[in-house]
Amino acid sequence: MPEGSYLFCDVSLPVPLDQPFTYSLPDTLRHRVRPGSRILVPFGTRKLTGVILRCHDDRPDVPTRDALRLLDSEPVLSAELLALGRWISGYYCCPLGDVLRGMLPLASEIRRGKIWTLTDAGRDAARQLLLDSSPDDPVTQILRMLEKRPLSAAYLAKAFPLADKAIRALQRKNFIASEDVQTERDPLRAPSERLRVELAANPKDGKYNKPERELRAFLELHPGSHNLKELEDAIKNVSPAARSLARKGAVTLKPETVAVKAAIRARHDLNPAQQTAFEQIHAAIEAHRFQTFLLHGVTGSGKTEVYLSAIETALAAGRSALLMVPEIALTPQMAGQFFSRFGDRVAILHSAFTDVERTEQWRRIRSGAASVVVGTRSGVFAPVQNLGLIVVDEEHDGSYKQEENPRYNGRDVAIVRAQASNACVVLGSATPSLESRYNAEKGKYTLLELPGRIEARPMPTVELIDMREEFLETRKQDTFSRKLIEALSGRVESGEQTIVLLNRRGFSSFVACRACGERIQCINCSLTLTYHKRDRRLLCHYCSYAEKVPTKCPKCDSEHIYFLGMGSERVEEELHRAFPAARIARLDRDTVSGKRQYENILNDFREGNYDMLVGTQMIAKGHDIPNVTLVGVISADIGLGMPDFRAAERTFQLLTQVAGRAGRGSVPGIVLVQTINPDHYAVRLAAAQDYQAFYEKELNFRRLMHYPPFAAMANVLVRSEKKEMALRMSTDLGFLLNPPPDKLRVMGPAEAPVPRLKNEYRYQFLIKAASRKSLNELLQKIRTYAVDHKWSATALVIDVDPLTLM
Repeated sequence: MPEGSYLFCDVSLPVPLDQPFTYSLPDTLRHRVRPGSRILVPFGTRKLTGVILRCHDDRPDVPTRDALRLLDSEPVLSAELLALGRWISGYYCCPLGDVLRGMLPLASEIRRGKIWTLTDAGRDAARQLLLDSSPDDPVTQILRMLEKRPLSAAYLAKAFPLADKAIRALQRKNFIASEDVQTERDPLRAPSERLRVELAANPKDGKYNKPERELRAFLELHPGSHNLKELEDAIKNVSPAARSLARKGAVTLKPETVAVKAAIRARHDLNPAQQTAFEQIHAAIEAHRFQTFLLHGVTGSGKTEVYLSAIETALAAGRSALLMVPEIALTPQMAGQFFSRFGDRVAILHSAFTDVERTEQWRRIRSGAASVVVGTRSGVFAPVQNLGLIVVDEEHDGSYKQEENPRYNGRDVAIVRAQASNACVVLGSATPSLESRYNAEKGKYTLLELPGRIEARPMPTVELIDMREEFLETRKQDTFSRKLIEALSGRVESGEQTIVLLNRRGFSSFVACRACGERIQCINCSLTLTYHKRDRRLLCHYCSYAEKVPTKCPKCDSEHIYFLGMGSERVEEELHRAFPAARIARLDRDTVSGKRQYENILNDFREGNYDMLVGTQMIAKGHDIPNVTLVGVISADIGLGMPDFRAAERTFQLLTQVAGRAGRGSVPGIVLVQTINPDHYAVRLAAAQDYQAFYEKELNFRRLMHYPPFAAMANVLVRSEKKEMALRMSTDLGFLLNPPPDKLRVMGPAEAPVPRLKNEYRYQFLIKAASRKSLNELLQKIRTYAVDHKWSATALVIDVDPLTLM
């Protein structure tokens, strides 16, 4: 057989079974397949898109089915990324198919659907039904159409208003069968606002209708690229004309490039501390040496300028760079600075983009047109060519950890990927995670420090306000202390800006009955519903269940309903009441549903269109707004009482980060922190801005309790919609895990802190191990047990290196 021609290929599919599936290759595909390419294959009654892992001539012992179609002429995953996917699958104990699916942002190219056909029983029954039933009956109509040919679910839904009900009835009787289909989506069918049109380099002659002639004439008079949507007023029927001309080769249609609006800072010369840090990073990049640096710099110390200089070094060496930021919120601001420095070489990857936008950016990176990538967690999988540097900004942030399969940590995956590429890694933070700081202390990472702010600006003055004393003196349970009201008033009068933080959404935390004490709970979760005043509803922040605000208690019928606790929406309302002339904006998940809304609010605040910005943790990190001179924290205690060993660390990080938003311009900043726990070490040391003291105290607690970084840990969750089933599975698993192997400790089974979530009952095991190898062996044993006992695909959740135990 000629070299490069194969009979079979092993394919990874996004299904719960963690194994490759072997398919035979038809003659048309044998010379074209390569590992890393996507391929369409049959799987049961469905057609799935998988990734080729291996091409070979080893005939399996069982019969094989033919692969259907190759989707890529060139592999979309390199050998390096395939190896990274295998590492994630093994380390985080999740199916390889799920990992590889998450690595490919190409969903916009595949159109998924369902085709309905008659079964043999259906054909026999159809004849009798057609004789006995009314011709207007939806079931009869659908059967009549399906006798002629198979039909898509989308077509039937459009043709018959009651199609869903009729199809379910036919399916229960086994008269019809479905087939999942996947077809390639026509790129020319993208919405007109996401396409740009220009005259083709060598347009072909032919017959054109009037709109096509008008569009060609316009493009000849106005050379260059034009947004298709913007031409609709000038040319009638321009969208179908452009698509028709593109198919005829007369014009080209390309995806609209992603526009980024953000503040751009002037370039700064590095100060001595920045220069010292940069020189060490520069040396590692020049030497093509894998090395991990922990850049610990106080807020406002100029970490971004060090990042930019390091990226310039990588580009000068002919290599590419990847910058990771923790959440959607930071991407536009970072990207603006990168566009000003590196121009068209920058690509952006994050989940707020549409599928089409992500695909366009992904292809620019893969082709080498973009050598600087700015992305969130999933950006670590960008197909960057010749990677030389990865920067992980705010490396401590919890949003680097994915909350569903595969439950990977983007920061740790970045380090593994850099090691495989002999690239340099820079982990930057003003409040490094304890694990990263401990690794630096042990010599695994190289510690670089920026101890002061740029241009010798002073750190903000932080003052703790004891709300217990405030109550004793005023005899009022007010949201704002007198000192905070006075400071806010002064900033409004002077034209300076303020950030007000309360890390809790909604208006009131819960609704209760004064008569019997009943709290209104979510029907799907063992959690109280949060009151959202603007929407006039009660909402679950976990499953999104919503209901109207009750006028009477559902338990005792009392009308004495009251609202307890507060959220950012209530803070905004009370600020409007206290300062009616002030311009106030709110930034949280309720006011922002996409990247553009976020950018608009933040840019308006940056440009001085608002005096105050109220929000949750979204406003606490990464923002550089020089006119902010006051930060007010409404309650520093939120989160301290959570049943989680990282509660103190998260509180310290949030308070330190939000304090760092003050005084980043020429005017010194002030931070007022309201608390009822002023003596708690996390609050006290955050106010003192003493990271080293907090690190030492928290590390001692972790050492005594054998928590990370002194043990490898996994959280194993067993869940089911039936409580009895969840109890039985967790009990059976408990017998398997006890007694535990040497140097492992298993705690549980026990009810999860939130026992019921999204209509599933949850029980958990917490496993600590002295070595990662022994922990992984035990977790693989648990996975095997679940498969052998035919647990459902969602019954077992394994979270390696968990950031939360909730």
